Amino acid sequence: MAEPTRNLKQYRIENLSCASCAQKIETAVGKMPGVRFVHLNFAAASLELDADDTKAVFDRIQEIEPQVQLQVETEGNLEVDPLRRKLILIGSAAVLFIIGLGLASRLEWPPFSSGSLLIFGAAYLISGHQVIWRAVQNIRAGSWFDETFLMTVATIGAIAIGEFPEAVGVMLFYQVGEYLQHRSVSRSRKMIEALMDLHPDHAVVVHPDGRQEQVPPEQIKVGQQVHVRPGEKFPLDGVVLDGASLVDISLLTGESVPVAVSPGSEVFAGALNQTGVLQVQVSKPLAESSVSRMLALVQNAASRKAATERFITRFARWYSPAMVILALGVALIPPLILPGQAFDQWFYRALVLLVISCPCALLVSIPLGYFGGIGGASRRGILIKGANFLDVLADLRVVVFDKTGTITQGSFRVTEVVPELGIPRGELFTIAATAELYSSHPLAEAIRKAYREEGLGDLVVRPEIVEEYQEDAGFGIKARVNGSAILLGNDAILHREGIPHTTCDVPGTVVHVSRDGSYLGYLVVEDQIKPGVSDAVAALRKLGITRLSMLSGDQEDVASRVAAAAGLDDFRAGLLPEEKVASLEEILSEEGGAKVAFVGDGINDAPALARADVGIAMGALGTDAARETADVVLMRDSIAQIAEAVTIGRRTRRIVWQNIILALGAKFIFILLGIAGSASMWEAVFADVGITVLAVVNASRVMQIRSGYE
Repeated sequence: MAEPTRNLKQYRIENLSCASCAQKIETAVGKMPGVRFVHLNFAAASLELDADDTKAVFDRIQEIEPQVQLQVETEGNLEVDPLRRKLILIGSAAVLFIIGLGLASRLEWPPFSSGSLLIFGAAYLISGHQVIWRAVQNIRAGSWFDETFLMTVATIGAIAIGEFPEAVGVMLFYQVGEYLQHRSVSRSRKMIEALMDLHPDHAVVVHPDGRQEQVPPEQIKVGQQVHVRPGEKFPLDGVVLDGASLVDISLLTGESVPVAVSPGSEVFAGALNQTGVLQVQVSKPLAESSVSRMLALVQNAASRKAATERFITRFARWYSPAMVILALGVALIPPLILPGQAFDQWFYRALVLLVISCPCALLVSIPLGYFGGIGGASRRGILIKGANFLDVLADLRVVVFDKTGTITQGSFRVTEVVPELGIPRGELFTIAATAELYSSHPLAEAIRKAYREEGLGDLVVRPEIVEEYQEDAGFGIKARVNGSAILLGNDAILHREGIPHTTCDVPGTVVHVSRDGSYLGYLVVEDQIKPGVSDAVAALRKLGITRLSMLSGDQEDVASRVAAAAGLDDFRAGLLPEEKVASLEEILSEEGGAKVAFVGDGINDAPALARADVGIAMGALGTDAARETADVVLMRDSIAQIAEAVTIGRRTRRIVWQNIILALGAKFIFILLGIAGSASMWEAVFADVGITVLAVVNASRVMQIRSGYE
């Protein structure tokens, strides 16, 4: 179902150090009065907010994470390089740490013992002051048990028992791991930002007097003309007025073959002009352009979390406190109940557990994996509106198609004009074409086009010619043309209106015509199956899709031929829009809980798109109603992309579960080793930051989807 409209504002967020911090901010802000929606996307470094008092929200964020800075997305990025600053601190602390280790034997002599404290103390403060300060700020804000608290307690505990080198080493290598983690996340963000960088910074507007002016795309109005040279991106959607060229639309659709355009051709923002100079009249403002809609879908997708993400978020809330309690038990219980056990030995083991227990690998890599899946799909022209829909695609077992515009091209042509009652063929054609003047239905467009191509005359809409007009969904139209009551539609409308006729069973899609209650004849209009449909159906079967069905408003024989040619399992024909939903409900019931997708492209498909487990719309450059209602949008307008979407969903889930098993498995092993005394803090650091880096690198593989199916 479509979500309520929100007054969302997008902010760039900088200096956010960890995913758990992001979750903490999102939770705290979500509880504030006047906040209707908040989503902090750590992977994309962005904040979506709908709130009455944004200043209060910013103040609350500063209380939780003082180093965080926010800026409105459209105002540009902040000039901040936290990674470079962190690298300098790490380098300085590492030099002192190496000096301390090299002089360790000499510094143990009584005359120089204070030197050990100075060198290792300086290295500890340089490497760990930010971590300690964040831990103090979080405690003041009432937030305990995050990784800064765990690392601070563990290292201060190590200092308390005289393990200076280990305290410094743990903090230093924790910071190295954080740096590598942030580099990996930053690399993934840059890949996503490169995908998003589709808008040109400026456009050349051509004024009525011929003067050209360079202006930002957001200032250009509908109806103005822009000059687009070879090698430039189209700043806005529009129609070519002058010139011819090849246009690269791969950034929008993933389609590598350039498209030829000429006067009258539609072009879209973000596409690349390749060969010729074009004069384009703007048809939509920037906010409504195809690329803006595409970017909004991708950027907002992360707010719909997958079940796995929600589980890990809940898991982390009790995992860290549970580990702290376990560490306390390890520190206190064995020395109290087991004879001969030294307190400092078990206290050290407890500190090791605290270092191991940080849940960063899960909190960072899983959202990054899903976001990478969404970004990778977008690069292939598949817009997935949420991580939850990636999971549904991974489980998909049934696909139900609309016919016209989905399986077939939706590009009809008139193949026969059959008059009755002795009326001339041209008169029947004229009546049909004139009555269809107001209709936007593909059949009506085909009739008008054929009428013009045959040179039968101009079609001009004048109130005195077409006095009344009424569409009857699923049946046809009623109109009053030159004072006569005209009826156009299928056989069902003739029977319903009591029009006497003997022609009922005609192969193909038939438009019957009557005037003042008398049957005049019919037109046969044919549609063609899209190229590659049977191959796409075969690819879905290879992926384990068990049922492929079609719902159509067309008559039985037409639907039967299309279903057979496409290689589908079954079909239902003669359906009104509301009957499509009822038929989809029956299929959902028959499949007993299996995930079902509905694929459509028209306004009348919107209810079925909303009802399916995942609604898939054909062509983001097409019908707005279908695109807005659907959960997945196929930019290339090809059902072959469904198999790609399923593959991406399964690949994403596989990588996410690899990370879950990697993180939890490694931590479980090191927890056992730590309790047994077989793991030191050095191994604990690897179990924490090392596994986190490995998981983030693994999650980044989702973005590397190139071609083919797995």
